Amino acid sequence: MTECSFRFLKQKGNYRDLIAYRKAECIYDITYYFTNKYLERSDRTVDQMLQAARSGKQNIAEGSAAATTSSKSELYLMNVARASLQELLVDYEDYLRVRNLVVWPAECEKSQQARKVCAQHNDSEFYRRQIALRSDETVANIAITLIHQEDVILRRLLERLQEDFVKEGGIREKMTHARLEYRNSRK
Repeated sequence: MTECSFRFLKQKGNYRDLIAYRKAECIYDITYYFTNKYLERSDRTVDQMLQAARSGKQNIAEGSAAATTSSKSELYLMNVARASLQELLVDYEDYLRVRNLVVWPAECEKSQQARKVCAQHNDSEFYRRQIALRSDETVANIAITLIHQEDVILRRLLERLQEDFVKEGGIREKMTHARLEYRNSRK
């Protein structure tokens, strides 16, 4: 056996290719626009919303990068991303509620159309162009739609990561296996 067969670090970390990351970037960009256009800079909600949107995106990147050596960190950070985006969801719902604006019900035509468009587009540039033409109610509902879609994506990703861990083990198991395989090949 060659020494190359004992490699146990599966390189991960290409977070920019993850749909979860690209959709989180869209959510961040919409939130940046929304908070700067519709909220007063002195409103504490601006920082809260931006930090929640940023945390969603950044924790996906960090979790993906940590995945090479820590399944535990990857799982933890992906869940933090999900929780941060849930916090952001509540902020958008609060914005609409206190202004007597409508959170689009799932069965309404606008909601169905938004779900279809949001499912097809994971490019933040697309949203930056589109939201400039929309009302605050519409932009908030687009963000809500994206957050719901992102939640489904992150839940599925977390399920897959758990399955991968059960099947492949963690870094310590891989290290031990590689070391034992190396020792056995030298006998």
